[in-house]
Amino acid sequence: KPKVDFCFKELMEDEEVRNAFLAAVLGIDLGESLEQDFAVPFAPEDKDDKLGILDDGFLNNKEQIDIEIQVTASEYWAERTLFYLGKMFTDQLKPGEDYQKLEKSIHIGILNFTMFEDEEYYSCFHFWSDQGRKMYSDKVEIHTLELPKLAKYEYPETELLKWLQFINAETKEEFERAAEKSEYIKKAYEDLNRISADEEKRLEYEARERAIRDHQTFLRFIKNTGLKEGRREGRRQATVELLQEMGMEKNGVCKGTGKSSKLSFQRG
Repeated sequence: KPKVDFCFKELMEDEEVRNAFLAAVLGIDLGESLEQDFAVPFAPEDKDDKLGILDDGFLNNKEQIDIEIQVTASEYWAERTLFYLGKMFTDQLKPGEDYQKLEKSIHIGILNFTMFEDEEYYSCFHFWSDQGRKMYSDKVEIHTLELPKLAKYEYPETELLKWLQFINAETKEEFERAAEKSEYIKKAYEDLNRISADEEKRLEYEARERAIRDHQTFLRFIKNTGLKEGRREGRRQATVELLQEMGMEKNGVCKGTGKSSKLSFQRG
């Protein structure tokens, strides 16, 4: 599945696939993307390696692009994006170099969770003024792609939607339908099949998928445990308030509802 970070990274190693995908996200003609040549991969420094996050960067002569795919919900995704995008922007300059050497930095986030409550699966962000929409600078750009919305709403077909349907596919039939819509997506599907046929890559993919699944299970366990503790504390507080209404003093109530005491209620 392309949503697994290892697999997506392998697909982005294919120059034709990478250029076609970036052209769809950036809304530029594929011929223009080939002229810009997003072909030089780089490894952004100091990136964390949390499960579910792919980080891959590409340079051309005008821009640097950071692509991340996040398969588990992240509470501070926006803050994380801003932190690393800012670092990618400032890391361009060496000591003593002039600000005019700073080139545009673009972040593309492919999310397997819903970040915004509207129906739009694709959002693009710049620095605008609150009044008049004056652009402060075009040097920083954020693209957010929310995969779960594809199953909830109907959208007009675009090149970007075709790519996201492919990335979001789960079954062979879904992959084949997506591959029929674009020669470059078809090439990506062929690459996907080659990865599956390569035993070493397949084992690495399965290990990564298993690690992500275990991580998601652990997060659900923590969440459920927290909910149970919250409900238990809520019942204690409700008991305190009830006994206070019955006339007991606050200190006596708190003492009577301590962890070592047991209170039981029966239906009348």
